[in-house]
Amino acid sequence: MKILSLLTGRTGFAIGALDCALLLGFGYYLQYAQGLQPCPLCMVQRGFFFLMLFFFAAGALHGRGALFYGGLVFLSAAGGAATASRQVWLQSLPPDKVPQCGPDLSFMLDNFPLSRTLEKLFYGSGECAVVDWTFLGLSIAGWSLVCFVGLGLYALWLAWSRPRRSASAAASP
Repeated sequence: MKILSLLTGRTGFAIGALDCALLLGFGYYLQYAQGLQPCPLCMVQRGFFFLMLFFFAAGALHGRGALFYGGLVFLSAAGGAATASRQVWLQSLPPDKVPQCGPDLSFMLDNFPLSRTLEKLFYGSGECAVVDWTFLGLSIAGWSLVCFVGLGLYALWLAWSRPRRSASAAASP
């Protein structure tokens, strides 16, 4: 139990921030060192990992508000899990059911209204169904889903396991 108590508060949020930073670093390694270009859904998932990193870091720096910051991390993780689930589903489709590839993100931002760009991003395209890399049978999207669920549950645990003052400690001067 002593070790678990060390994971709450600032240290717990710092560990979550470090996890997100390592995941983002691995994503950039795959992109720039291995030459794997992220699809639109991958970019959305990357954005959710950045949000989680920000909220974990804010919780670590602030040192208070575990319920608030844990809740924000959980909501970010839920959005990321939904996006990763969509991509895993696209990757499981037979080739004839995969949607057609669309324009890249920079083209959409330059030529489409923001609402249409976001819609296209979240629905994904044919390039989102391509599996370029696997580890232990899971694609990058599959591992992202595992990480989003794991970090989301960890954030909930941080939010609910925050140190609570006892009634006798609160009543003493």
